[in-house]
Amino acid sequence: MDKTIIVKEIKFEGNPDIQQVSKLLDTNTESHAVDLVNWERFSYQPKVSFKIAHWNNNIWLKYEVVEDNILAEKTQTNDYVSKDSCVEFFFDPLGDGSYYNFEFNCIGTTHLAYGPQRKKRQFSNPDDIHKQIQVQSSLGSQPFAEKKGGHQWEITIIIPAESLAHNPQIQLKGLSSRANFYKCGDATSEKHYLSWNPVHTKKPDFHRPEFFGKLIFE
Repeated sequence: MDKTIIVKEIKFEGNPDIQQVSKLLDTNTESHAVDLVNWERFSYQPKVSFKIAHWNNNIWLKYEVVEDNILAEKTQTNDYVSKDSCVEFFFDPLGDGSYYNFEFNCIGTTHLAYGPQRKKRQFSNPDDIHKQIQVQSSLGSQPFAEKKGGHQWEITIIIPAESLAHNPQIQLKGLSSRANFYKCGDATSEKHYLSWNPVHTKKPDFHRPEFFGKLIFE
């Protein structure tokens, strides 16, 4: 059975900055675990959770991660950040099978595309991504080679509805949608693929909207 999250509306006077959003998420929302190991071959399981809310047609999202090794080599927008220590939010706003894949490595480099399946993605304009989406990581924004020995990090993200470029005029309030949340690290020494809602495929494949759970925005 698909998981469901009621995405809380957190009312705020004006537009909070990203530090305020991080604190508001901590004090007003519950954590949801990204803890499903769907493929036995990739059994490593870092500790991952996220918090989500919305306000003023913006999605607020915060991931908290504890893992043995961290990697952050990708610095170019829309590069393959999934090779690094990466968290992802795949969002199908209308529940029609076409979805946005928001991917963020642990220093906030962003990858964003839209389409109905893995092979038919339309990348968002990097300039628009920089202007619209706010990202702040506790690890800063400078790249680094893999670091071992155990690490804890968090990343806060503000996604305005305007970044959903293929759904102009969309209103989040009252929206019934579908989504999944992931943690991966293709090029880390402990390759892993965790999900929030289960993915029933033979090998790792996050681009499967039929396995998304439900997000209902208050």
